[in-house]
Amino acid sequence: MTSEALSDLRGRFATTKTIVVKVGTSVVTREDGMVALGRIGCLVEQIAELVRSGKQVVLVASGAIGIGTGKLKEQAMLSRSLRTTLHSANNSLPMPSPPARAAAGQGGLMGLYDVFFSQYGVACGQVLVTEADFASEPRLNRMRSTLQQMMQLGAVPVLNENDVLAIPNRRSLFTDNDSLAVLVAVEMKAELLLLFSDVPGILKEPPQPGKPKNVLPLCTRSTEVQYGAKSARGRGGMQAKVEAALNAAETGVGAVVILSGFEPMGLLRVLRGEALGTVLLAENDPSAVAVRAAVAAAPAAPPAPAPAASASGGAGSAGRAMASASRKASRQLQQLSQAERTALLNGVADALVEAYPAISEANAADVRDAQQAKMSKAMAARLLLPLKKLKGVADGIRSIAAQRDPLWRTVRHMELAPGLELRQETVPIGVLLVIFESRPDVVPQVAALSIATGNGLLLKGGKEAVRTNSVLHETIAAAVERCSGGRVSRHLIGLVETRSQIGDLLQLQDQIDLVIPRGSNDMVQSIMGSTRIPTLGHADGVCHMYVDVDADLAQAARVLVDAKTDYPAACNAVETLLVHEALVKTGGARKLIEAARAANIEVLGGPRAASAFGLKAAPSLHTEYGDLCLCIEIVSSLDQAVDHIHEFGSAHTDVIITRNAKTAEAFLKAVDSANVFHNCSSRFADGYRFGLGAEVGISTSRIHARGPVGVEGLLTTRSRLVSVDKEGHTAGDFASGRARYTHKDIMARL
Repeated sequence: MTSEALSDLRGRFATTKTIVVKVGTSVVTREDGMVALGRIGCLVEQIAELVRSGKQVVLVASGAIGIGTGKLKEQAMLSRSLRTTLHSANNSLPMPSPPARAAAGQGGLMGLYDVFFSQYGVACGQVLVTEADFASEPRLNRMRSTLQQMMQLGAVPVLNENDVLAIPNRRSLFTDNDSLAVLVAVEMKAELLLLFSDVPGILKEPPQPGKPKNVLPLCTRSTEVQYGAKSARGRGGMQAKVEAALNAAETGVGAVVILSGFEPMGLLRVLRGEALGTVLLAENDPSAVAVRAAVAAAPAAPPAPAPAASASGGAGSAGRAMASASRKASRQLQQLSQAERTALLNGVADALVEAYPAISEANAADVRDAQQAKMSKAMAARLLLPLKKLKGVADGIRSIAAQRDPLWRTVRHMELAPGLELRQETVPIGVLLVIFESRPDVVPQVAALSIATGNGLLLKGGKEAVRTNSVLHETIAAAVERCSGGRVSRHLIGLVETRSQIGDLLQLQDQIDLVIPRGSNDMVQSIMGSTRIPTLGHADGVCHMYVDVDADLAQAARVLVDAKTDYPAACNAVETLLVHEALVKTGGARKLIEAARAANIEVLGGPRAASAFGLKAAPSLHTEYGDLCLCIEIVSSLDQAVDHIHEFGSAHTDVIITRNAKTAEAFLKAVDSANVFHNCSSRFADGYRFGLGAEVGISTSRIHARGPVGVEGLLTTRSRLVSVDKEGHTAGDFASGRARYTHKDIMARL
């Protein structure tokens, strides 16, 4: 049981996208202080393989002081004369200061990484930091931007504290490279932090000669740990390492693993799910709760290594059982009449409103934790689920229930030959896996769409809303079983509680029919790259509004402010304002900037606008701010506006403001986006506003469904061929000429 639980927990590591790796001094240097070339080379080989597979890796590298110590000792020895060495009463050499040793060692250490990485066609770059870089927001933003740009280009940032400039007794943010790695992991929103050390993990008791080292498989804040003596090399120790790791787990990093840097290919083996080292999680992490229960009953010996994931991707039995139960329940649901499914949906809507006190309590706890974790305002806004919003969700579910029955609807009806009729009819897709971030209202919305379309559903929300999602799921699952009179199992809708299950579920192409990720572009791309199951998702929400020379400026200002301020964190909020250059001369463009600022919107500029209006330059013309921030840029014509949108947009939602109907029509035809609007806010790109009742997401894909995906997007079709001839029909009849195809469109005649 213990090994199964731990294997499930570690299964999440294969799908991580951003990884921070920290190597201690004891790993990259030998006992004599010289460089451990073999270990550095092995580490570089593993990181290079990860980078080539699409992952982003930051390396926090210790060892400059250790390497510099050996280098300066050798230099001092060589500089002494033979006479001094033979006749001096004290042959000891003076120990240089840590800054001097760091200065001597840093260049050599970085040179090694540069040479090793170049052997694998991977670039690397040195980034030296001090506490001042984390204490100053502009410097922190510059550092974060530098790391992101390097990783996006497939390069590896090699980061270290600048020991030459650092003042140790004035440190408050980090004391060693373990705590530095934590800060970096938090800032880069890493999903995994690996701290390589000279021990195999956190030991159950201090190591003793002749006794085996028993490693704790899991550690949280409440785990009792006995610490032994600190390593002779490096500034930190195991106690400092554990404290730093727990801080990381509690501040947004998905998981932390402490393991031995001497383990062959340890980095790749951890990402394959092998049981190396100790996993550290936040105390309230659902994975920690599940594993602690299993560990409590486990023997003291360390768990056997889990087998490496196969190329085809083995699937965990728990995930397979959940998907199978959901499919079985979906087939039960499909046996209900339209009236029964309508009653079920209305029952779910009523149950949600009635359960608001419990939902509110859970949501308040999630919001409180998010505030303590210093979640961004945009993310926190998505997390809130007040009564007004829940009632709106319930109304959306009732709207779905009032729609015509989407199932078994004939979309094509043909007579293939006399007495042989073909119908193409709508049917459920099967089992859906929806993975989303932050917004708990996704749970009832997507559940309602799945019920309406007869699909089974597996949901995985972000850990920041774990309590709210759990109460919502329980309310809906209980309502499904109760309102169907027990004819449909509550397992119709499954809640995936831990990230560790996702890796297994994404390999279940025989059980899951469609994956729908809702969240950041990084998350969507990571999911798409981790599964062979068809995936429906959208890229960034970089929505544009083009204000034409013939625009009504009062109308433009009103629509612009709504498109940005109504819900800045939404993917359909406008991010870039394009203005015709004629409006710069007339003062119209400046009026739009003033209207935006009056609404507390920060206005940044593209190259032309920044120069024309003295604005701060936008970080990129392809940026989804998700906040009260907007980029403005000047274009010379409609064609240039369209070209700009195609180059820097994300094919989500784009708007034109103009009184010229001909110009508007040209824009609507030319812009290749999922949603194109004229004189209205981009915020209308929404399933509820489109009259779909709710949406499972907005798709920028060009296959299957595009734009807000509601009921229609969760259906596929099948063909029903019926012969009313008493002898039936055979293909041989047509081959021999005894029968002929008519291919008459029956629907066209109705």
